[in-house]
Amino acid sequence: MRIQRILATTAALSCLFTLAACKEGGQASPPGAGTPSSTAATAAAEGPLAEAQRHLRQFTSCEDLTAKADDPRMPGGDFPKVGQWSVTEVGVCSDKPEKGDIVIAVPKDMKAFQEGYKKYVLARMGAGEGAYGLFDQVLVGKGFVAFPTRTATSLKLVRSDLRVLVCNPGGRVPDGYKREKPLVEGCGLTDFVSTEDGSGSPNFETPQDPSGDGSKPGQPKNGSLGLPRAGSIAELRKLVGNSLDCQKNFSTDPEAVAIESIDYQPVIKGNALEWGVTGRALCGQPAGERRAHDLSWLDTVGDMKKLQTKAKAAQQADLKDDGKLKATASLLLVGENIAVETNSPSSRFGLYQLQFLYLNCTPGFSAPSGYRLEKSQVEGCVLTNYEPEHPLG
Repeated sequence: MRIQRILATTAALSCLFTLAACKEGGQASPPGAGTPSSTAATAAAEGPLAEAQRHLRQFTSCEDLTAKADDPRMPGGDFPKVGQWSVTEVGVCSDKPEKGDIVIAVPKDMKAFQEGYKKYVLARMGAGEGAYGLFDQVLVGKGFVAFPTRTATSLKLVRSDLRVLVCNPGGRVPDGYKREKPLVEGCGLTDFVSTEDGSGSPNFETPQDPSGDGSKPGQPKNGSLGLPRAGSIAELRKLVGNSLDCQKNFSTDPEAVAIESIDYQPVIKGNALEWGVTGRALCGQPAGERRAHDLSWLDTVGDMKKLQTKAKAAQQADLKDDGKLKATASLLLVGENIAVETNSPSSRFGLYQLQFLYLNCTPGFSAPSGYRLEKSQVEGCVLTNYEPEHPLG
């Protein structure tokens, strides 16, 4: 028997329990039994529910808060009601940008709530649902528990101090995510949002096999077409001259190279030597009479594995927030002993023609036939000229 949630489409909803009464599309039917007290029906105006809403709004939308039992967003089924598991108030608000809702429960005793949830999970597992609780998004905060109906909402909230409560002994937290102790033994708190469909937090431990069948590094089938190289920054500048703004606007001055803007952010941060980079230059126009524009960075590389390892960690940190890279973040395109950092798709198109390849560390990434897909020097990444949002054509 598969786990049931409010949203059949997300496979990661956190209504928690027998949710046959939940509608599709993230909306829930009215509760099947019991009517909260009149106090609970008006609790959204002030008090713990309002405090919880203010906290949630720092990280996501939480509009139209109410504690009224007849609100159609209120879940039914076995959802913890007032009086259950020490819960004193239950409310619901809407995350309108994500087209979902957030149910909020306020326990008088958080330990009692966690103990109640743990017992419920174990009971469901004992009844034959061995995977129960692995994908429920039960987010514990200070004094309240949030149950988003959209995975995207949960991903925003775990960037705060809210943590996913996992009480299925089979729950596992991949490396790179927090592991914190809850108030009861046998459970865990984490910022890893687990989903069946892979829409939650990226698991960077997932093995990446760029070849598909293990016989070749990737496409092309006959092996690598090779990568470009240069003996110096001057040679690299000449090599990329038709792809980047490096002819008139070029500098190796450390202060100029350190320039970045809200629109142009390099991959390498801090001391370039710690990234395995031996020389660095800036192409483009720093801020002056007008805003900085067309910024890209050129690198000569002494330790390519170190560069790719550091770049992988930076890329994963960016992906961890919402599974997407920042639009203003540069991508790292590498050669044999050189690299270019740029957020310009048109510039990257030209660099791909020079046989540069992009270091992609997105879990599960693959490229269609006709694109290059080769092994990088770090596990979990590939080198490619395929960008899903900017395909060559």
